Amino acid sequence: MGLNIDEQKAVDRFRKQVVEPSQTKLVIVDFWAEWCGPCKALTPVLEKVAAEYADKGVVLAKIDVDSEKFIASQFQVQSIPTVYAMFQGQPVADLTPARTESQLKAALDELLKQLPIQPGVDGGADDPAAQMEAQVGEVIAMGEQLLASGDNDKAVELFQQISQNAPPAIAHKPEVQSGLIRALIAAGRADEAKATYDTLPDDVKADPLVAQAHSALELAGSQVDAGELQSLRAAAAERPADTDAQLAYAEAAFAAGERDEAADVLLRSVKGHEGEEESPAKAKLLQMFEAVGMEDPWVAAQRRKLSLILFG
Repeated sequence: MGLNIDEQKAVDRFRKQVVEPSQTKLVIVDFWAEWCGPCKALTPVLEKVAAEYADKGVVLAKIDVDSEKFIASQFQVQSIPTVYAMFQGQPVADLTPARTESQLKAALDELLKQLPIQPGVDGGADDPAAQMEAQVGEVIAMGEQLLASGDNDKAVELFQQISQNAPPAIAHKPEVQSGLIRALIAAGRADEAKATYDTLPDDVKADPLVAQAHSALELAGSQVDAGELQSLRAAAAERPADTDAQLAYAEAAFAAGERDEAADVLLRSVKGHEGEEESPAKAKLLQMFEAVGMEDPWVAAQRRKLSLILFG
């Protein structure tokens, strides 16, 4: 084909990662890079939806454009994130515009109606590994539901069961470790959460889901008792132009679960320092967004407020 050795190796990797699975599966191909902020926001959405649609024959393949420049060039990737759906070795849809969970699911539902996907191939009901993956996925989803409902201790138990008893390949999954860390934080066990994070391999720490949990862990370090929280609130009210006082109160309020109050304080600080190139209040607010999750409705609402301040 006129390819050099490196290009041939890239093609072989792509064939194994994407083309071969796409003969029977619908493969979501995510072109991304470590330095890409929007990619980090989109990746958890893609991973979550792909996991939910796994039993329907959907898999996710991530292509780092920095290490796979030849493949990215063949797809004429001009910007990232760029996301395609592939079936039987051919792109069948450009999923790049689908940035939310609901948009992505709607696009996949439409494709699955039209294509002869075979969910049972390469991991069907008789495959023990597939069965374990499915069971773990159910437990993870249950743990997330418990977290959302505030049953934090039970969520810790579920995530710990997977982390301690599943094979390493499953126990170290980012969704497992992220869930465990966030559950421990929510249960008021920040020291255990930190110890859990510190023992993770570097490649797991680098995952966006675990990075999100780490942001939550850093913010949890600002937790104070009720008396100190009141003192910080008073200091922030008395010194509205004092950025340090605003940040200290916002961090403590967020750690105490008063995230609306924390966001309001930081938004006021951002507005009061319009025009400044670097805004500590904006940076702290973005950290809170990452800790909560970019697809969370609360984050979406606060981002709209921030955009109105920054761009009018």
